[in-house]
This record gives sequence, C-alpha cells and structure tokens, in this order.
Amino acid sequence: MTDPAAAPAIIGIVLFDGFETLDVFGPVQMLGRLRDHRLVAVSATGAPATSSQGLATVVQHDFAGAPPFDVLLVPGGQGTRAGVDDPVLLDFLRRQSATARWVTSVCTGAALLARAGVLDGRRATTNKVAFDWVARQSDKVAWQPRARWVVDDRYMTASGVSAGTDMALALVAELYDRATAEATARSAEYVWNENPDEDPFAIDWTPPETRA
Repeated sequence: MTDPAAAPAIIGIVLFDGFETLDVFGPVQMLGRLRDHRLVAVSATGAPATSSQGLATVVQHDFAGAPPFDVLLVPGGQGTRAGVDDPVLLDFLRRQSATARWVTSVCTGAALLARAGVLDGRRATTNKVAFDWVARQSDKVAWQPRARWVVDDRYMTASGVSAGTDMALALVAELYDRATAEATARSAEYVWNENPDEDPFAIDWTPPETRA
C-alpha cells in the first residue's frame, strides 16, 4: 500500500483515434475521484482523438509536451491495430514507462505495451476476444488467459473493456488503501469485482509456438 501523501500527481492517459470509450472513461470515473492527483490526456499531435464509438475527446498535450506521468494508462480499441506499427506512439510509451510508478493498460492496450517491449518478461492479460492477436505482438510476455487483471510489480494490465474499471479500483487500493477503493466504487454505485482471478470471460489458450 502506498502512503496517500505520495499518491501520483499525474495520471496520464494516451489517446489515439479508435480508442475504446469505456477503456478510458471507466477508469477515469474512478481515478478522477482521488485526491492529490490530476488526470492528463495526450495524443501524438495534441489534436482531439476520436473513439471507436465516434466520441471526440480533447487532450491537454501532444507527446512532445507531455509531462512525466506517475501513472500511465493505455486503452485498447480498434486503433491499436495501427498503433502497433506506429514508431512515434511506441517510443512515447517506452519513455513514459521508464519513469512511471505504475504502467497500466486496458483491453488491447496491452498489445501496444507489448510491441514497445515494455512488458518483456512480465505476466499480462488482455481482451479475450482479441487474445491471439495481442499475444502475437510479443512472445516475450507471459500472457494470462484466465485473469480479470494482472499485477506484476509496477505493471497492471486488464482484460477486456469493462475490466479496466475493476483494475482502476485495484490501483486505487494500491495508491491509497482498500477502504478508499471500496468507497470510490460505492460513490459510483459500481459493483467492484475485487478478485483478479475471478474472470467470467476466461478462455483456454496456449501460446502459438506450443501448438501442434
């Protein structure tokens, strides 16, 4: 548990066209209730990013002008398909991950972190519908097909879409304490799945390289 006085000042959210709306705003609903921090959204050029559902979202900084993040949040969405081949985006993720206290992803956002090499040697999870595609982005990650979210040191990755909200509350518990996480969920009238191993969407999966 982290001392509340040392809670992160900046929670940075990386946006790109085709991000998944709930991947961002589910966690934002929970993290935005915390004290002693602020939310910052960024995009490559500083232009608004449009979600997969067509919602245009303004940002505060471009990549070049972004401050160092204490918590990095990377959403998923259809835009990750192009993002895994975007050197500017991947370099930004590497730079922010190097100094962030927490590196987090929701859904196929894990594909971006994996492709950037940020998750090398780590356990991680992602959206079960897109699991094979995400896993193909790196064979250096120990992909977990039966997890609502996974914590490995300072890296926290969530399964698909709504799982990001559960993960965000787990992050609140790490930054403050369990009581704060429970109060945050209650204030949003949200039923928190607080067990990362309780995954109703778990799949049976084996790495491609081990398949007959």
